[in-house]
Formats: sequence, structure tokens, C-alpha cells
Amino acid sequence: MGKDAKGGGKGKGKQAGGSEDGGAKGKGKAGKAADGLGTCTYVKARHILCEKQGKINEAYKKLQDGWLSNGDKVPPAEFAKIAAEYSECPSAKKGGDLGWFPRGKMAGPFQEVAFNTVVGATSPPFKSTHGYHIILSEGRKN
Repeated sequence: MGKDAKGGGKGKGKQAGGSEDGGAKGKGKAGKAADGLGTCTYVKARHILCEKQGKINEAYKKLQDGWLSNGDKVPPAEFAKIAAEYSECPSAKKGGDLGWFPRGKMAGPFQEVAFNTVVGATSPPFKSTHGYHIILSEGRKN
């Protein structure tokens, strides 16, 4: 599955301007369309979920102190450690791993952030109906 998200025949078709993807990209934001933001069908992500804003801010500060303040991307293994320590979601046992999920499966703000975070990037904390989240985007595919 990971190979599809990074390259292969489908990836080359996008670069060549295939008609299916070209139409979707034309409707997206010019700078972000090349990344497939907002146009992909599936996202692979990890997350941290906390009921209280203070706790999610603590987790985000750890990410900032370790990587984000230096402009680095948080390695998935390190994000997983912080998710296991801070997240109140059952996925914490798996380092916050949500696996691949399709557009439409997650509700409101969570889906919006998940599908608009660049692969490898970590979202700032945000609120949903379930609490406060931080998302690490690990992949996207159609």
C-alpha cells in the first residue's frame, strides 16, 4: 500500500497530467495541488487525542521542543512514543496509528485537518467533537 502512495504507475500518471487527477487538481489551490492536498481519497495518519486542552498542549510542546521548533519533521516512531504517553484514544496502544482511512469516514474538523496536512507534517492542536487532536500525516493515495 505504501508504494502506491509514493510512486508507481499512478504517481507517474499524475506528473504527466492524467485527465482524472488533472481535473481535480485544477479545482484545488494552485500551490497545494501538486501535493495532492484535498484531492486524495485515502489518508494514513497517526494522532494524539486528549479531552483537555492543557494536556494536548503539553504533548505539542514536547513535539515542538524535540523537532518542530527546529523546522524538522517529527519521525513517526517518536510521534508514536508521545501518542502512547499522552493520547486518551484506544489507538494510543498502537502509537496513535489510525492506518488508512477514506474521505468521509472521519467527522468534521478531524477529516479536514487529516486531508489537508502535508505528508510527513504534524498539525497544530485543534478541537473536534471528540476532544483535542494533533495529527501526523503519513501518506495519501487515491
